[in-house]
Amino acid sequence: MEAERVMIVVSDTGIGIPTENLSRLFRIDHKFSTPGTAGERGTGLGLILCHELAGILGGELRIESQSGHGTQVSLVLPSS
Repeated sequence: MEAERVMIVVSDTGIGIPTENLSRLFRIDHKFSTPGTAGERGTGLGLILCHELAGILGGELRIESQSGHGTQVSLVLPSS
């Protein structure tokens, strides 16, 4: 029997992330950050930390995005 899981999904209609940059999002050995829709800046650590914490909790963080069409981030965790 497969364990039950909980999924939290957050999506936006912002500038999106180019496909070639998706693989760079969770790499601690290479700083990667781009300005947001309003020009805001980030450190490039937020998604790395979320990805690591999800793994520690037995879950995963998934990101789907397309330039010009926004991004969807899904956090999947065990329900118990």
